[in-house]
Amino acid sequence: MYLTVEDALKIYPLSEGKLTAGQSGVSRIVKSVNVMDAPDISDWVREGDILFTTAYLMKDAPSEGVQLLRKLARKGAAGIGIKLGRFWANVPDDMLAEADRLGFPLIELPFPFTFSDQMKGLFNAELQRSTKLLHGVLDKQKELMRFALAPKGAGEIFQTIGCILGVPLAVVGLRGQVLYTSLAPSDLELLKKHPQKPAVQLIRTERWNLMRLPLRSTDAGQDVVGSVVFQIPRGLSPKEEEGLYHQAAEMISHHLNAVERHYMEQSTQNEFASLLRNYLKSHISIDTLLECAARLGIPFGGEPYRCAVFHVSAISEPKKERLLRTIRQELQYNPLLKDLSPLHFPAEDSILSILPAAAASGKGKLAHLLNNIFADVAAESGSSLRISLSHTKHKPEQLDQAYRECADARDTADRLGIDSLVTEYETVEMAYIFQSVPEEKMRRFLDMTLSPIIDKAPDSAQDLLRTLELYIENNGQINETAKQLYIHRNTAAYRLDKIGELLQVEFKSYSDLLKLKLVLLFKHMLKQQRQ
Repeated sequence: MYLTVEDALKIYPLSEGKLTAGQSGVSRIVKSVNVMDAPDISDWVREGDILFTTAYLMKDAPSEGVQLLRKLARKGAAGIGIKLGRFWANVPDDMLAEADRLGFPLIELPFPFTFSDQMKGLFNAELQRSTKLLHGVLDKQKELMRFALAPKGAGEIFQTIGCILGVPLAVVGLRGQVLYTSLAPSDLELLKKHPQKPAVQLIRTERWNLMRLPLRSTDAGQDVVGSVVFQIPRGLSPKEEEGLYHQAAEMISHHLNAVERHYMEQSTQNEFASLLRNYLKSHISIDTLLECAARLGIPFGGEPYRCAVFHVSAISEPKKERLLRTIRQELQYNPLLKDLSPLHFPAEDSILSILPAAAASGKGKLAHLLNNIFADVAAESGSSLRISLSHTKHKPEQLDQAYRECADARDTADRLGIDSLVTEYETVEMAYIFQSVPEEKMRRFLDMTLSPIIDKAPDSAQDLLRTLELYIENNGQINETAKQLYIHRNTAAYRLDKIGELLQVEFKSYSDLLKLKLVLLFKHMLKQQRQ
């Protein structure tokens, strides 16, 4: 029996009785009914018992009733029902006061009905409730099994499972990112305070409980790949109903693993992925790749695009696989990315994504988006992740060029000591082009161009060079230059005038700006070579 005292008081004939004290304890759980016939009955009380009595043993010593209430409350009993009219006309005031103090329900039982009448009513109601619950669990289980045999898309499966179970839920990924949720924001904030564990967690809130179940991979290691959180009512849930949550967690685990297997199969084994690898190695033509894409319905070749490569540096095999799995989860489920493009392919220790150029269009916007999404992933991996982006390409046959640009961007960033998470090829393009210039020529060009500044006093030269570098980096935006230097705009303008006078350059001249950009690039490259 699993009823609250409040629910029990609604069941006939106990509903004919009256709750006279202990109102604050009506949420206590009634597990069984007991009848007091012996003086030491409190020694035999179990947690969740509700006691029925005629007060016969206390009729000549009403003060013992207070002691009885205290013993019952300590034992975790659900409440006490006293049948008046035979030995007591009224419940003593001190018992009523003590029941209120303890929050222990005290019920005046209806006189016309026997204890067995009331017990029978409670047991019949519990039987009906349990039968209804079991039928409900069975119906939900059937729905889950029916759904499991014909699942829908990635987003729909979570929503459908929540509808079948009739509870809100959240699916959390490998590193704690929310893949799907119908929980309130306050519940999601609460989850952040409870890290994922490989065991079931019960998180209590003021109005309900959150049951967190681990999601495991289907490989031999059974690694935890995330968790599912169900919002369930407060109180004790029947084991049969808890079993549904575990069954749903198994389905979600299977789905996540199936999506990953499908992802890998589609990426490494299907015809297009195989041809793509051959194309990047110049073994087949772009026409062959496009014919395959058209035949398989793969959306490539019809609009401008950019390539992004997610590079994973040399780390241990388990850590590398975990990091690649995390990247795949983000690409599959992150709401900012999942509808962007279905074209993601593993390439050795990296993942190649072909993204529509219209996505996050604008200078630096795609890099900013990827940086925001994967910054935490990179931090957790110990900077083992780097992302490179190509120029926008307008023709399918430029795909190999886009892929090479990503590789060149990563290599050039490494040589220059650029430690940013996302590197766009256009930001390191000049360094890549001029990397073959001999060191001696770079040094002569640097000395010839910047010597009027370098020959000045060290502090003054440093200020002027830093101002020049930021001005070129910010594409001639003097306000942004002043902001980054923490100086007034007029001070920055004065320094630039001084620089122009010393170097004999015009900042409005395109050729002079190109010359300055090149000399600063050589300065940086020489600095990296010395390190």
